[in-house]
Order: sequence, then C-alpha cells, then structure tokens
Amino acid sequence: MRKVLFFMPIILLACCCWTSQGEIFTSIGQMTDLVYTEKELVQSLKEYIKAEESKLAAIKSWASKLDALTRVSTSDPEGYLAHPVNAYKLMKRLNSEWSELETLVLQNPSDGFISNMSIHRQYFPDEEDATGAAKALMRLQDTYQLDSEAFSRGKLPGLHTNALLTVDDCFDMGKTAYNDADYYHAVLWLQQSLKQLDAGEEAVISKADILDYLSYSVYQMGDLPRAIELTRRLVAIDPKHDRAGGNLRYFERLLTKQLNEMNQTYQPPSEEPIQLGTYSRPKDHLPERETYEALCRGEGLQMNEARRSRLFCRYQDGKRNPRLLLKPMKEEDEWDSPHIVRYLEVLSHEEIEKIKELAKPRLARATVRDPKTGVLTTANYRVSKSAWLEAEDDVVIQRVNQRIEDITGLTVDTAELLQVANYGVGGQYEPHFDFSRRPFDSNLKVDGNRLATFLNYMSDVAAGGATVFPDFGAAIWPRKGTAVFWYNLFRSGEGDYRTRHAACPVLVGSKWVSNKWIHERGQEFRRPCGLTEVD
Repeated sequence: MRKVLFFMPIILLACCCWTSQGEIFTSIGQMTDLVYTEKELVQSLKEYIKAEESKLAAIKSWASKLDALTRVSTSDPEGYLAHPVNAYKLMKRLNSEWSELETLVLQNPSDGFISNMSIHRQYFPDEEDATGAAKALMRLQDTYQLDSEAFSRGKLPGLHTNALLTVDDCFDMGKTAYNDADYYHAVLWLQQSLKQLDAGEEAVISKADILDYLSYSVYQMGDLPRAIELTRRLVAIDPKHDRAGGNLRYFERLLTKQLNEMNQTYQPPSEEPIQLGTYSRPKDHLPERETYEALCRGEGLQMNEARRSRLFCRYQDGKRNPRLLLKPMKEEDEWDSPHIVRYLEVLSHEEIEKIKELAKPRLARATVRDPKTGVLTTANYRVSKSAWLEAEDDVVIQRVNQRIEDITGLTVDTAELLQVANYGVGGQYEPHFDFSRRPFDSNLKVDGNRLATFLNYMSDVAAGGATVFPDFGAAIWPRKGTAVFWYNLFRSGEGDYRTRHAACPVLVGSKWVSNKWIHERGQEFRRPCGLTEVD
C-alpha cells in the first residue's frame, strides 16, 4: 500500500521547524499550595512574636515602675506607710494591680498561631510523604548518576541554586535509607553528612551517631576493612559507646577468618572517600533498568542517520475531516517502527490551564492494576498524582476529546476518560505496557483492549521527564502543547511488545500530561484487521 508522505515538497524535512501561531509532586500542582500555606504560617508566626514582644514590653514597664517603688518603700517602711496615700496605694496595688499583672502574664498570644497551625496541619505532609521525598532524591541520584555532594550543594544539571542540604539533612537521608535496609544509599548519604561535618559545618547530629550508622552500613555492603576503620574512629570519639566495641571485635574476627580462608594478608582500606561508584548498586526487579535509565539521561539512543532519513513531517487533515481542512495538524515522525508521531499545537495555553484547574482538586496517587488480584493499587514504580475528567465536566474536555478523534480517525466513544497526571520532582512511571496482556482483565470484555495511546504534554520540563522506549532505544522529550500518538496493538489485536515504555523521573520542574487510551471496540471499520498477526 503506497503512503503519501507530504503535500508540498517544501515541507518534506528530516528536522521539522514550524512557525507557531498558537501559544506555546507527589504532584507539584498540589505542593504549590503547601508553599503558600507555609508563607501564611510564617506571617502568623511573626504576628505571634510581635504580640509576645508587646506583652513582654508591658511586663518590663510594670517591673521598672514597681522596682522603683519597692526601693523607696523598703528603705524606710514605717516612714513610707506613715503617709496615707502610700498606704492606700500599697493596698490598691496588692488588691487589684498585681491581679491585673497576673492576668497579663497569663495571657497567651500563641493561641492565634496554634489555632492557625491546627487548621493547616491536616494538609501537612506526613512521615510517609517525607520518606517518599527522600526516596525521590535517591531515585534521581540513581537515574541521572548524581553524587550526594551534587545534591547537597544544589548543583544539578543546568541548574545551580541555593537549595543546600545540611549535615543533618544528609544524615536524615541516610537514616531513611538505613531504616529501609537500603545500605547502598545509606552509605552515600551518611558519608556526605560526615564529609560536611569534618569540613566544619555546624550540626545537631553528633559525629559519633553518623559513624555508628555509617560503619554498620559499610559492613552490610561487604567492605570489612573500611567498616573496621570507621568503627575505630567511633571508639576513639566515644570509648563507652553501647555497640562500638562489640562491633569492632566482631568485624575484626570476621575479617581475620575471611583472610585465613582465602590465604590473604590484610590490606588497609582505600584512602579514597566513598562516592558514587565505590560500591555496586544492588539489582532490582526491573530487567531493563540500566537501558531505561541510560535513555533517561539521553544515552544509548538508537537514532541514526539512516533512521532519521525515514522520518518526515506533514500536514494531517484527518482524511479530509471538516474540522481539520482549514487548519490541518502539524505532524512529525518521532520513530519509524513502531510508528510514533508527534502533533504540534494540539492544546492551547488556555486549554491546558483549564484542564489543570479541573484536575487539581481531584488529584490522587496514581494506581496500577495488580496482575494477580486485578485490584487497583499504588506502586513504587508509578509515582505521580492523577485525575480523570469527563466530557460533561467542561466544554474544553469535550473539545479535546473531539480533537483526538478528528486527528486519529478513531472513535473515542469507547475510550477511557481523559486522565491528567502531574509528576513532581522524582515522579516517574517505570517501564510498562499500556495494553493488557492475556488473560485479559474483566473490564476489557466490553470495550476491548487499549488499542492506542494519545499523550498530551501540558508543560515543558527543565530537566528529565522524557518518555522512553527501552526495547528500541527511543526517547521523546516533553514539549508543551504537543502530543504523541502510537498504536499498542497490531491490526490483529495482538499486543505490540515493542511499545513497552516509561516516564523518566522529573529532575527539575513539574511535568503535566493528559492521555487518552483508545479501545478496540468501534474501530472495526476505522482500523480493519490485517492479513497477518503483526500487520
């Protein structure tokens, strides 16, 4: 079957450039509310301080006045009281004025501040949120191969800020990993905490506490010589430490036993500080972890000149759809096989803001379907907030749904609702398939499997946040107002396993997307079956 690739020779470009007439955290969308909440609490705190200062000034005034009076009265009590006015004023002071002072002292200007705190506390992050934020930094550290010092000093790719981590911050990061038995990250962050403390930075945490956690974490990583050296430092600082002496003897016996078994002599630990790459990162459940993370960094891309020569851009009118005739969509090929295209100027700035406005109050932790139980649940490999919007919610949603149908030529009557997702810093969705694999979930028996994915990018992302396809080495970077489209199924209805993809962690910025999963039912004449399984 012959395909028409362009309408006019002038727009046949390997690298497409359009002249635009349109407007180009946990959920960051929800976290912005916390920023304003904190500002309000700071203002409330200032008001409390001002009230306390005013109260203290009044008490000081009373104290000065009474101090002068008592100096006079105690110098000659009988002579002082001989004057009837002095006797009267003493009775009056002790009867009423001291009671007024007592009332003043008992006044609590903190009531307003405490009340304000109580109102906002229900929206504060809890311990789980704080732990999740720490793990998000570790996830970024792994994916983008950033050492702890880069984070600590605010030196992220293309971004240098004053957002610094203190000794105590680094220790808390390390302790979070330690409590999760993640000794690899515990070592990296505890070492950074120790490094900053040794450099003279002030801290609440003691060096002994850092060495206690660090030495045991290093032991768990299998580095006995360094664990012994760190524990000796701990013993030197705190000879009466509860565990240090016992740990040191145990580590030394274990090392001696290992050396004897391998017939080796003792080698002192390396003088090099522990850093990224000193220890191997433990393997996890994801077989393509290295490939996926390399693509997120822009490494290992399989785009070459031969493939690029097969990519084109064109105007797309949806097979002469009346709504696209006067203003056809600008379509760019992102990949040849499987075919992935990007549409430009799909959503206007105003439409994006309206969709975000509708979604923000409904954002909740995104879920996945448990393959064993079929129940929707949260998962560590999908970290974002999402909301589902119906056409009845607003005319903008109706318009976007219609536009997707016009562009793709597929009916959205059986499609899922428009899903809006917000990925905050560290937000990700690890490699997954959009289609369901056999045996199919019960919810697919009516409308069929997810035939295609239409993904709208509703924000630019300063760093990170690419959509990557590990199977064939493609990375697609977010561009506000554009959308990408691909088929998840072959014409036969079989899943195209090459479309396994991932949303890379957001390193800097906030990533907003909305997507429409288009199902099989209703497409019988719009995308007919092919002659083979893989057509």
